Parts: sequence; C-alpha cells; structure tokens
Amino acid sequence: MQNVLAVARREFNSYINSPIAYIVVTVYFITAGWLFFTELFLENQADMRAFFGLAPLLFSLIMPFLTMRLLAEERAQGTLELLLSMPVTDWEVVLGKYLASLGLIGLLIGLTVAFPVTVAALGPLDKGATLAAYVGMLSMCGTYAAIGLMASAFSRNQIIAALIAFAIGFGLFIVGQLVQVLPPSIAPLANALSIHSRFQNIARGVIDTRDVVYYASMIGTCLLVTQATLESRRWR
Repeated sequence: MQNVLAVARREFNSYINSPIAYIVVTVYFITAGWLFFTELFLENQADMRAFFGLAPLLFSLIMPFLTMRLLAEERAQGTLELLLSMPVTDWEVVLGKYLASLGLIGLLIGLTVAFPVTVAALGPLDKGATLAAYVGMLSMCGTYAAIGLMASAFSRNQIIAALIAFAIGFGLFIVGQLVQVLPPSIAPLANALSIHSRFQNIARGVIDTRDVVYYASMIGTCLLVTQATLESRRWR
C-alpha cells in the first residue's frame, strides 16, 4: 500500500503542475455553473436536475483529457520503463495512478458542492436524492477514469489515448439514449451497458445493488486490462 500511495502522490503532483488539468477543470466548472444557474434563475427551478442530467455527457467529454497522460506520457518520455524497473509491481503502478485520478475527480466534484448549498438557501432541497446523485457521479467518474487509464496504456500518443477513451466512454453514454429506437431484442442489453441509465437510477435517490455491481465491474475490468497491458511490455 505504501508504494501505491507513493505513486499516487507522484501522479497527483504531476496533475497539479499540469496546465491541462487546470484548463479542463475550469472549462467544466464554467459549463456546469452556466447550466445550473440558467436553470435556477431563468427557469425559476430551485433544483439540481439540469446539473445532474448533463453530468454523464460532460464527464464523457472531459475525463479523456484528464486521464490521457497517465501512462501515455510516461511511455512517450521513456520514464515508464524506469518506473516499472523500480521495486513496485504493475498493480501498484496502476492503482497509484488510478487513485491520483480519483483525487483530482474528488477535488473537481467537491467544488460543485456550492450548487446544492445555493439551492438549499433558496428553496427546499431533496438532500437524500442529492447525496445519492453525488455518489453516482463519483462512481460514474471513477468508471470514466478507469477507461481513460486503460486507453492511456494502449498508446504513447496522448491524443490517441484521449480519442480511445472518448470513443469507449461516449459509446457507453450514447447507447442508453438509443434504447427507445433499438430492436426489442437488443434494447435490454443496451440499457444494461448504459452508463447514463445507471447514473440516472442512482440520481433518483435509489442505490441499487445492480448499479453498484455495474460500476465495480467496469472499473475492475479496465484496471485488469491496464495491468495486463503493462505486464505484456515486459515480454517485448
């Protein structure tokens, strides 16, 4: 665990020193704030529906840019081999980098707590549903981060890594929007794979075991593939 935390601290410090992280966080916060305050003041709706409703789409767009450098940059600079030659296992590298991305996500989502506080000051706030929605958002972003880390292991080019992560993440988002037009034989599978549908279930205030298993399975699978990709490099 000590090695995992050491890798996580190293990676998080790299985030802090990276202008891309600041740019992405700023763009997200401005966009989310605009959506929230538009709903609040123009529509006279003191609730969080607009904010949480577009969260799956927004994070499918920004998470690839936050995760593209995790392993791709190491490969491009030739520091990945040095890192793997140190007394750390592949799993410790993967978990450390994943924890660093979760730390940044937690910081990003934590900044948005000002939104429900504003709603609570202006009108009644469904605290249970709001808390559940934040849990769902963290789970969803954790899944996007795992996908991004996996994509970053596939290529030394950060742009390609971002495109792969976007294709997978956006695909999991958009498949839920197509359920109504898909054939009945395929619709249940599409709904089961949809990251948007899972998030919406939790955002309603109901944390279902199936949704928890979905996110855990997606994260676990992506981290396993990432670890296997790193391990395969030892045999090249």
